[in-house]
Amino acid sequence: MLGDLNVAEPKALIGFAGPRVIEQTIRQKLPWGSRGASFFVEHGMVDFIVERSQMRDVLNPASTS
Repeated sequence: MLGDLNVAEPKALIGFAGPRVIEQTIRQKLPWGSRGASFFVEHGMVDFIVERSQMRDVLNPASTS
């Protein structure tokens, strides 16, 4: 999660491993929704959530679609 801006799409699932692999590794049940974009925003790992169709306007306000 290293970057100047971390942006996610609505309802995106974020992670490099599936929930079963993570649960087996940490030997705990993951909280519901812990891989969703909104969870990452709430915990400061993603800066904001933007629809793909609005991404250009959000990242470069000077551009016109």
